[in-house]
Amino acid sequence: MKSIFKFLLMCFSATLIAQTATNSDIIQQSLVKKSQMMKSSLVKNIEFTNIGPTVMSGRVVDVSVNPENTTEFYVGYASGGLWYTNNNGTTFTPVLDNSPTQNIGDIAVDWKSGTIWVGTGEKNSSRSSYAGIGVLKSTDKGQTWKNVGLLDSHHVSRILINPNNSNEVIVGVIGHLYSSNDERGIFKTTDGGKTWTKSLFINKDTGIIDVAFAPNNFNVMYASSWERERKAWNFDGDGNNSAIYKSTDAGNSWTKIADKSGFPVGNGVGRIGLAVFNENTVYAFHDSQFRRKEDKKKKTSNALTKEDFKAMSADEFYKLTDKKLNTYLKTNGFQEKYRAENVKQMVRSGNVKPIDLAKYLEDANSLLFDTPVVGAEVFKTTNGGKSWKKTHEGTLDDLYYSYGYYFGEIRVDLQDENGIYVLGVPILKSKDGGKTFNSISKENVHADHQALWVNPKKPGHLINGNDGGLNISYDDGQNWIKLNDPAVGQFYSVYADNQKNYKVYGGLQDNGVWVANHNARIDKRWQQTGQNPYESIMGGDGMQVQVDDRNSNIVYTGYQFGNYYRIDRESGDNKYIQPKHTLGENPYRFNWQTPIHLSKHNQDILYLGGNKLHRSLNKGDDWETISGDLTNGGKKGNVAYGTLTSISESPFQFGLIYVGSDDGFVNVTKNGGGSWTRISNNLPQNLWVSRVIASKFKKERVYVTLNGYRFDDFTSYVYMSDDYGQTWKNIGNSIPTSSVNVIKEDSENENVLYLGTDNGLYVSFNQGNSWEAFSKNLPNVAVHDLVIQPTAKHLIIGTHGRSLYKANIRPIQEFTKGIRKHDKLEIFTINSIKKRKSWGSSWSKWLDANTPELNIPFYANSSKKVTVDIFSDETKVNSFSIDADKGFNEAIFDLSFSKKGLKAYQKADKDANLKKAKNDVYYLPKGKYTVKIGDEKSEFEVK
Repeated sequence: MKSIFKFLLMCFSATLIAQTATNSDIIQQSLVKKSQMMKSSLVKNIEFTNIGPTVMSGRVVDVSVNPENTTEFYVGYASGGLWYTNNNGTTFTPVLDNSPTQNIGDIAVDWKSGTIWVGTGEKNSSRSSYAGIGVLKSTDKGQTWKNVGLLDSHHVSRILINPNNSNEVIVGVIGHLYSSNDERGIFKTTDGGKTWTKSLFINKDTGIIDVAFAPNNFNVMYASSWERERKAWNFDGDGNNSAIYKSTDAGNSWTKIADKSGFPVGNGVGRIGLAVFNENTVYAFHDSQFRRKEDKKKKTSNALTKEDFKAMSADEFYKLTDKKLNTYLKTNGFQEKYRAENVKQMVRSGNVKPIDLAKYLEDANSLLFDTPVVGAEVFKTTNGGKSWKKTHEGTLDDLYYSYGYYFGEIRVDLQDENGIYVLGVPILKSKDGGKTFNSISKENVHADHQALWVNPKKPGHLINGNDGGLNISYDDGQNWIKLNDPAVGQFYSVYADNQKNYKVYGGLQDNGVWVANHNARIDKRWQQTGQNPYESIMGGDGMQVQVDDRNSNIVYTGYQFGNYYRIDRESGDNKYIQPKHTLGENPYRFNWQTPIHLSKHNQDILYLGGNKLHRSLNKGDDWETISGDLTNGGKKGNVAYGTLTSISESPFQFGLIYVGSDDGFVNVTKNGGGSWTRISNNLPQNLWVSRVIASKFKKERVYVTLNGYRFDDFTSYVYMSDDYGQTWKNIGNSIPTSSVNVIKEDSENENVLYLGTDNGLYVSFNQGNSWEAFSKNLPNVAVHDLVIQPTAKHLIIGTHGRSLYKANIRPIQEFTKGIRKHDKLEIFTINSIKKRKSWGSSWSKWLDANTPELNIPFYANSSKKVTVDIFSDETKVNSFSIDADKGFNEAIFDLSFSKKGLKAYQKADKDANLKKAKNDVYYLPKGKYTVKIGDEKSEFEVK
């Protein structure tokens, strides 16, 4: 009875703390905890290999260039860390991998001393703008990092260093994304970050989105505040408190200067970007959320629009000619069954109203783009902000597309007061002070632009950062070079098919869906061959992938808000397969990351989740809805909400299906949708269900992960049930605080679980009672998805910031087979290796010799030095020692004879015909060999 009471109390407490922003002290403690776990982890030597891709890159947030040597610069990626180049972007080196985060809002470099400042937490307010942990500082060019404060800032917008005093630094903080907080505004330090003073604070919901100083006078600076509120179901990016401020004492004090100056004021003021030419001349780039004045001009076309139906009476509707109505229906993609004659009959019967012909077309995308706001506009002051004037007539259409909150950067050419650049979709340039603009989004440049450096000494030299990486131009944007060397893709999902040389698929933020062989070479060779190993198969924001096990050419995938297709990669046919609601029914709601699931019981059966669950029995050609609304019904807002986020069908029983929603519900059906039961009442409420997974080992078992990211709640919510969700066990308590995105069972052992969070990857050997942290070659980056290729025994992880990684998990699976105490050393399966004539040589004397490597995986029960002996029958042919850590290890053997081993081998086999390689090394001939470490042994073959 006491245990039941304790469990109920735990659930009740979890419910109470859900939706509460996580305290920064807890986050810091969790970072320390994870660092300790990484040092002691049993799996710290399990190696991860980055398998790309690099070609499409990821979102750049800032660039810092050495003014004395413009071939040297740093690039900050939103969730992919900080990268350094000193060869003009030919190659890059990551310099933030040894820090607790890869999430960046802004960077600043004191090039004289080599000191780097990183404001963590992206300044944009998108669906995957991850929070930071304060301000990081390195005085040794990124070898080590120190957190110098502002721990609860979450999102840093700008860092300014006084050119004449490197210890004097200004930091603009936009603050929490999903909750109110005090640590936002402008902060200043004069002692290099030891202490901070908050010099500007508006309120708990208004932060600073931009700060800039006059190039020749650090005392004069301008800042823009931004009032914004983001919820999972709504984003409000404007308000009375969005304004422009000015300081004349190097940021010690600030004065609001936008009021009664000609610059917009009021509730419609949105995000503001700033570009300072001199003390008095400043450009402001404004995302105006004020509504546009209604265009009273007559329509140039007589064609019907959806707006016509919103106020149309039934009598007016009946008077429409069939031809005119059919033109509207066909043009807007209504299903074939909806044609003029039967639609009019539906209206006469009262089942449908004219307004339904408008609602039928409205989804999350259309509602967003139909928002009638003013949008982007540029203002200029030449008197230090006393008065502002819009630089252009009318509006700058086709630049923000209602996504103004995602952009907002403006730059001025310091050699030309009238040369300005505004960043959105696309990037625009003006040479007449903003009167007219033209696009410089040329070939080879991604559409969404986030950062720009304009060379203050060389006209036309630009470095542009966007959602597709980095570009350089030397002719003012007429032509661009792409510099996508780092693997910094922001993956939402990853999938592996069942081919022998299996393929990896994945959907990325704003970069579509890509596919490649899992062992594709990730290098620059493709620029010579003309064929990148990764192939794009879908545009938009890439989403989930399912592949038909019977025919790997049949791929199901799509882009945001449930726009899915069935692709036949052999024929090239693409069929749009999104389920459509019935005319008169409320439109289905589809999540940004709409879930799909291909049934393992019958590969013709596909499930797709909106706010209801849909099932197709014929590969998406036709759909039936097998549930009612499995959410709380949605909420009023401009973001699709009240939608399904995860689907899992039990491999034990067709029709035993679990679904999770973005508003915290988990439901199960045991009869293919005939009836549904809610099983989440005893879980923390109102959180995002990031995964619900039916076990492949036990029919009654199910796993659920909940994600509080959209409430700034970073608690690790992980639960397991062994009774179809009637009761739950919390298995996430020991994980360092970080929102959880995915859980995956091992393909062979029911006790082994893998878990991806917003700050790394973990494994449990005991069904979640304890966890071990992976870290080798794997930075602290968000892990969005996991897949296991069971035949190859590979774990592939999709990160949101560092592309894809692959690891061999055979040792983990062998370690957990059977009942072992693990109190002694164990050697795992060693893969055979093919003998090559090229061992020890190269095709040119100027190249390094080709040296083979054999990986010998083993487990040590304690940290110690071990000796690895290699035998051919009873003859020891080589021996070497390594320092082993407690846990999993890997010894690397170069397949060579030792001097002593060579003599022993030749003595034992006098007929052996061994040839010395060109590097004077004798390599093992074909045959079977034994590896011994202590009393344990394992075999391998040189084929």
